[in-house]
Amino acid sequence: MREEPMSEERIALTVGTEDQSKRVDQYLAEQLPHLSRSRIQKEIAGGALCLNARPCLEKRTRLQAGDLVEFRVPQTAEQEAAPKPQALPLVIVYEDDDILVVDKPRGLVVHPGAGNEDGTLVNALLAHVGETLREAGDPARPGIVHRIDKDTSGLLVCAKTAQAYESLRKQFDRHDITRQYDCLVYGNFPEDNFTIDRNLERDPANRLRYRVTETGGRRAVTHLAVLERFGNYTLLRASLETGRTHQIRVHMASIGHPVLGDPLYGPRRDPLHLGGQILHARLLGFLHPTTGAYVEFTSDRPEYFRKAVEKVARKGRV
Repeated sequence: MREEPMSEERIALTVGTEDQSKRVDQYLAEQLPHLSRSRIQKEIAGGALCLNARPCLEKRTRLQAGDLVEFRVPQTAEQEAAPKPQALPLVIVYEDDDILVVDKPRGLVVHPGAGNEDGTLVNALLAHVGETLREAGDPARPGIVHRIDKDTSGLLVCAKTAQAYESLRKQFDRHDITRQYDCLVYGNFPEDNFTIDRNLERDPANRLRYRVTETGGRRAVTHLAVLERFGNYTLLRASLETGRTHQIRVHMASIGHPVLGDPLYGPRRDPLHLGGQILHARLLGFLHPTTGAYVEFTSDRPEYFRKAVEKVARKGRV
C-alpha cells in the first residue's frame, strides 16, 4: 500500500542583527518553539534547510544578518489534526474583510496544542469566519498572527486572508506594532519611568520558561511607566519595543518585581488568590494590511484586573 506523503510546515525568515553569529539550529529552535532542537537537527540533516536559496545540511552553520533561512519540516500527527470550528463566544472589537480584532478573556487559550485540543480562540474563529480562515497562516493555528498567554487578557489581531496574514506578520517581525499592557507587580520603584533592555532565551532547565541572558538570546526592550503605587505593589504600563515570548513577565521577574499572580515567574504562593498573572493587553496599533492606514484599538481593564487593584489598594496606598 502506498503511503500518502505528510504535509509540510514551511517558513522563510530573514535573519536580524540580534541573531548575528547564531548557529542555524539554535536560531530555528528559537523561532519554532513547538519543535525540539534535536528534531530540527534531524530535519536539517535530511535536507529540510536552505540558506540563501542553497541547500544547507550543516546544523552548526553560523548566520549573518540578512541571511534568508528557508525551512520545511513534516508535521507530526498532532499537527496534522486540523482544528475544528466551535461556536464559542467572541468579544469582537473590530472586523472587516481582512482582519478581526478580538478582546481575549483571561483563561482562553489562543490555539490548540498539547492539553488544549479544542475550546481555543482558533476554534471560535473558525466557527465565526468559516473555512476560508484556513488559508491565513499556519493550518494548525489559522488566522493567528501573534499570541498572548492563556491567563493574560486583552487585544489580539487575527488575519482573515493570506495577504492580511503576511502583511501583519511582517509588521510584527519588524517590531512596527504598537502594544501596551497594564500590569500589577510586587514592590515599589523610586522612578516613574524606566526601561528594561535585556536579552531573552529559553531556559534550558525548563522549556516552559524563558530567562534573561547576558550573551546570546534575542534582544527584548520594555518601556515602563508607573501609574499608581499601593505600598508594596505597583500598577505599571508597559510599552513593548520588541515582542518576545513572556517578555514582560520575565523582565519584571529579572529585576525582582514579578507580576502579581504569575505562577511561572513569581512566588509559588498566591496569598491574594488572584488565579493567574494580572496582565492585560490594553492597546494595539498597526497599519491596516489593505488600506495602509494606521489603526489603533484599546481595551478597558476587565473585572478580574479591577478586583486585584482593589485588593492591593486596601493594603495601603502610598
